[in-house]
Amino acid sequence: MATADATTLAIETETPQSTTIVKSAGKTKKLTLIPLIFLIYFEVAGGPYGEEPAVQAAGPFLAILGFLIFPFIWSIPEALITAELSTAFPGNGGFVIWAHHAFGPFFGSMMGSLKFLSGVINIAAFPVLCIDYLEKLFPIFSHGKPRNIAISVSTLLLSFLNFTGLAIVGYVAVALGVISLLPFIIMSVIAIPSIRPKKWISMGQKGVKKDWNLFFNTLFWNLNFWDNVSTMAGEVEKPKKTFPVALLSAVILTCLGYIIPLMAVTGAVDVDQTEWESGYMANAARTISGQWLKYWIEIGAVLSGIGLFEAQLSSCAYQLLGMAELGFLPKFFGLRSKHFNTPWVGILLATVITLGVSYMDFTDIIGAANFLYSLGMLLEFSAFIWLRWKFPALERPYRVPMRLPALVIMCLVPSGFLVVIMVIATKIVYLISGLMTIGAIGWYFLIKYCKSKKWLEFNDGNQDKIDVL
Repeated sequence: MATADATTLAIETETPQSTTIVKSAGKTKKLTLIPLIFLIYFEVAGGPYGEEPAVQAAGPFLAILGFLIFPFIWSIPEALITAELSTAFPGNGGFVIWAHHAFGPFFGSMMGSLKFLSGVINIAAFPVLCIDYLEKLFPIFSHGKPRNIAISVSTLLLSFLNFTGLAIVGYVAVALGVISLLPFIIMSVIAIPSIRPKKWISMGQKGVKKDWNLFFNTLFWNLNFWDNVSTMAGEVEKPKKTFPVALLSAVILTCLGYIIPLMAVTGAVDVDQTEWESGYMANAARTISGQWLKYWIEIGAVLSGIGLFEAQLSSCAYQLLGMAELGFLPKFFGLRSKHFNTPWVGILLATVITLGVSYMDFTDIIGAANFLYSLGMLLEFSAFIWLRWKFPALERPYRVPMRLPALVIMCLVPSGFLVVIMVIATKIVYLISGLMTIGAIGWYFLIKYCKSKKWLEFNDGNQDKIDVL
């Protein structure tokens, strides 16, 4: 465990009157508000790259409607829950802590496994997305060995950048966010004279069948993972004050970053609906303003992919660090680099798994990540409601301004959508997700057995106690 001057995290013990203090390393340079906003932004979006399949799947009107409505039924509730629980439990571990203290160690472990696996699978999509844009500039990366090498090399290089430190990653995220968003702002302004609002109400071309699986998975994939930043709460400066402001700012930035370019392009450009695949925004930029902006957006896509990769790899690595500090994983999962003070074991493990799944089909990657994440979110919503009901007097620096019945309704609406996401999954997604869920259950009992036999060294998490009631 860390030294006595380290940042502390309050966690409930078996009795509702007290919490355990779990300490995390205090030498790390803390994240401030602006870098945190952009890290959250890259946890979730990173720009409108990847929203194009929603138009391909269901036409302009439903795509616009989806990106207008979905933030209210999904993104905002998830962000509110993250703000409340992250300020109540401001330390590394995030949602693992919430599930553990709501329902016990088994569910804490399951939450950790499901969210970690969904996270590393999701990370694998970003090098693939980068190469999808790069191949439009360099066709050699379109298939075969050059493409596979490019994906592997980019994954390894980006993982090394993450190894250099979270503060560096945060400021890199700010720079990447500005550079990758700017061309879409320019394109949207240039497109204004050409916009015909009647194009926004198009339900799609005749003869093109709606692909609801692709449509809902695209919305979900582009607007989820708000809670991932909770695993880094112990690395944030004044998290109880910083988190609510950062989450609100990131929600606004993300929603505007999606809807403005989408409405600009669908209103200004005539194109076959089937051409709205990942990467189409770059072609639309060429139509609207010329080749120079197309190149900028393609470069921006690569930079956005870097930001997304770095933000989500950080979350996965610090999640394992938090789980090790709390005794869910052996102590060596919490090892930090001597030079950069980063959780190198978590970064290494996440990178290896990411490389292993990076050669899957892009749609299957998204589907599997969404399925596992949906299971984790159902557990997270349940933990949030249970903690509000069981520990109403627990100190919450930020509290969602609703009573319990309203909170239940707020959670039921997105939960219904999660069920839809799982029902419409493909067979390969069911297979991958089923095997990983079984593996997560087996992992819990394996760790429990190792603890009983004392084969590995674990933190006990039993530190000083403080009153919460």
